[in-house]
Amino acid sequence: MMILYLESEWHKLFSLYQVEPASSQKIFDEIVAAYSSNERHYHNLLHIQQVLKTASILKPLAFNFPTIQIAIWFHDFVYDPKAKDNEEKSAEYAFIYFKNLNIPLSIINDVVNMILNTKNHYACPKDIDSQILIDSDLSILGSESLEYKAYARAIRLEYAWVSDTEYQIGRTKVLQKFLQRERIYFTEFAFKMFEFKARENINNEIFNLSQPGDEFPV
Repeated sequence: MMILYLESEWHKLFSLYQVEPASSQKIFDEIVAAYSSNERHYHNLLHIQQVLKTASILKPLAFNFPTIQIAIWFHDFVYDPKAKDNEEKSAEYAFIYFKNLNIPLSIINDVVNMILNTKNHYACPKDIDSQILIDSDLSILGSESLEYKAYARAIRLEYAWVSDTEYQIGRTKVLQKFLQRERIYFTEFAFKMFEFKARENINNEIFNLSQPGDEFPV
C-alpha cells in the first residue's frame, strides 16, 4: 500500500510539469531501488512518506509546494553513513534527472538549494520552502516516545560499523547541536507542534547513550 501511495503522489507531482508518465516512472523506480537498500534502516521509503505527509500539513505556508515535494524525494537519494557529501551527490542527481525531463531551470536550482540546506538543517529567514522541508525532515525528533525510540534504533543500525564508544561520542555531538539551537523548528506551526517533545526526546537519548550495556541505546 505504501508503494502505491508513493507512486500515485509521484505521478501527480510530475503531471504538473507535463512529464510523460513513462519518463517519470523510470525515475520513480530508481528512487524506490535507492531507498530500499538493505543498509537503510531509517533513511528509506517510510521516511519519505513521513516527510511528505508532514510537509502537506505545512502546505498553506509554502511559496512553491511542488518544489518542496521534489526536494523531499531526492534529499536522501544518496545516503552513505561513511560519506560526507551525501547531500551534494543527491542534489547533483536531482539536477541531472530533472534537466533531462526539461523541468524549468529555476525550479531545478531551487530544488538543489533546498537539498543542500538539509546538510546542516539551516534555512534563511525568508526561505519558507526550505524551512518547510527541514521542519518536515526533522519532525521525527518531536514524535511520540515509542516512535522516537524506533528511530534511534534505526539510526544506530545504519551506523552498525561504528563501535559503541565512537557512536556514543558522535551521536551525542549531533544531538547536542540541535539542543544548542535557539529553536529546532523554523515555522511557528512545527515549533508549537514538535519543539518541546523534540528537546525531551533528544535529552533522553543523550542520557541513554551514556548508559553502558545497551546495544542500540535509545
